[in-house]
Amino acid sequence: MSHTLHRRGTAENLKNDFVIFAMSAKGINEIDSNVKLRRFLEIVREFNPVNFGDMKTGNYFITSEETIIASAKDTSIVHGVFDNREAFIKALKAIKDADLGVSVIVSGLLDDTHECCRQAGINRHTCEASLGVWGKTERLPDEDILRVSTMCGHGMVPFSLVKKVIEDIKEGRRTINEAAQELAKPCQCGVFNPGRAAALLEEIMCLWGIRVA
Repeated sequence: MSHTLHRRGTAENLKNDFVIFAMSAKGINEIDSNVKLRRFLEIVREFNPVNFGDMKTGNYFITSEETIIASAKDTSIVHGVFDNREAFIKALKAIKDADLGVSVIVSGLLDDTHECCRQAGINRHTCEASLGVWGKTERLPDEDILRVSTMCGHGMVPFSLVKKVIEDIKEGRRTINEAAQELAKPCQCGVFNPGRAAALLEEIMCLWGIRVA
C-alpha cells in the first residue's frame, strides 16, 4: 500500500494531482541502487514537478534539489509531484526509456493514471486503492481540512497547521500561495502538492465566507 493513496477530494479537484516515486527492493536490487534513484530524480526534475523529494533528506521546500539528488541512498524512496498532465506523461515516458531497474509507482485518479501510462507506452502492472478511514470518524475535522492534510500520506501535515494557515490568510499574515508552501514543508517525502493546496485553500475561503485582502 502506498502512502500516496489516502488523498481525499473530488474528481474535479484531484484531476491535476499526479505522484510518481521510485524505490529498490530490500535484498533484491538494493545494492548500489542509489545511482539509479539519483537518475530517477534527475529525470523527474527535467519536467518541472511542483514538489520533489526523498524521504531520508526532505523536499525542495526545505532543502535544495541538488542536495536531495546527491543524498539519495540505496534505501531511499524518491518522489516527484506534477500538476500538469502532459509534463507527467513526458516524465513517465522518459523514466520508462531509462529502464532503471527499480520499482516505479504512480498515483492519481485511476482512469487518468491508466490513460497517462498508456500514452507513455506503459502497461499497468498492479492497481491499489485506499479503503478510507474506519473507526470514530466523527473525531476527524471537516472534509475541507482533510483534503489538504491527507496530501501527506504519513500524516506530517497536522490538522492544526492547516487551520493555522487559514487563520494567517484571514488575518493577512500570508498569501494563499505562501500558506500552501508552508504546508508543504513538513511533508518529508515531498508528495504534498502545493498547487492543489492553494486551490483547496481558496475554496475553503469561499465556503467559510472568509474574505481575502
